[in-house]
Amino acid sequence: MQILITGAAGFIGADLSQKLLSQGHSVVGVDNINDYYDVSLKHARLANIQAHAKASNFQLHKANIEDRAAMAALFEGNKFDVVVNLAAQAGVRYSIENPQSYIDSNLVGFANVLEGCRHNKVGHLVYASSSSVYGANKNFPFSEKDRVDNPVSLYAATKKANELMAHSYAHLYDMRCTGLRFFTVYGPWGRPDMAPFRFASRMLKGEAIPVYNNGNMIRDFTYIDDITEGVVRVAESETALERYKTYNIGRGEQVQLMDFVDALSRHLGVEAKIDMLPMQDGDVPRTMANTEQLQSDFDYQPSVSVDEGVRRFAEWYKNYFS
Repeated sequence: MQILITGAAGFIGADLSQKLLSQGHSVVGVDNINDYYDVSLKHARLANIQAHAKASNFQLHKANIEDRAAMAALFEGNKFDVVVNLAAQAGVRYSIENPQSYIDSNLVGFANVLEGCRHNKVGHLVYASSSSVYGANKNFPFSEKDRVDNPVSLYAATKKANELMAHSYAHLYDMRCTGLRFFTVYGPWGRPDMAPFRFASRMLKGEAIPVYNNGNMIRDFTYIDDITEGVVRVAESETALERYKTYNIGRGEQVQLMDFVDALSRHLGVEAKIDMLPMQDGDVPRTMANTEQLQSDFDYQPSVSVDEGVRRFAEWYKNYFS
């Protein structure tokens, strides 16, 4: 299959590209390689992909998905069987500082992807949603059956809007659209703005790490390989289970944030200094995925324990920054 991956230089996009290429698919990547975080990490991910890909099997286009003309030309110049939309302005906290970038990328950009799929008869659009859509949801673990009408950040609101946009396109234009609500992805080559990366950096410098809500946080930490394995299973599925559907994709296990910090401290070989702080705006105290639907429809079975995943991340981090 020829597969378009937007956000191909990103954490999930780069790992997914390598996995699909290793299975014989042809991948076209799109990324604007913006400076939201250190671009050298993005270039290193891309070099990793290119080192393991046949030249004819991987192409990279540097472009913004919010550029309507560029996206239209890309779709018209290829025949994509599947599109995996991962490009987005990420980060809950940054959405408070710079909301316009979320409107541009997550709404305008996603509309351009939908239009490209619509006009070029793409067989399946798989797109990244987020566990953030559950917002102030009181049910636990989070289920796709729960209402998601209470986002507590603009980032979450744009991801909920993506689901509504995809639903309307699936209904109006007979498109197959599958949304994946990612839960706290971590691992080697991760994003520097996320907690594991920030914690590791501060621990190794002997600095205190900021822990919000006084440590009373629960997250469904999900290792990158388990995430991309699930995305591959959905993307490769040629039989439409439903024209439109959303799935939780996580480990399905609640982990106390302080247990995660302890594991990271142990595998880095340094003592963690803790700076306990109150809850931040836009954040939620706990997340956990009910993954029964993804298990039932695609035999999704995450296999990497949090302790093993943290060990692999710590080992990569020390090697990469040595």
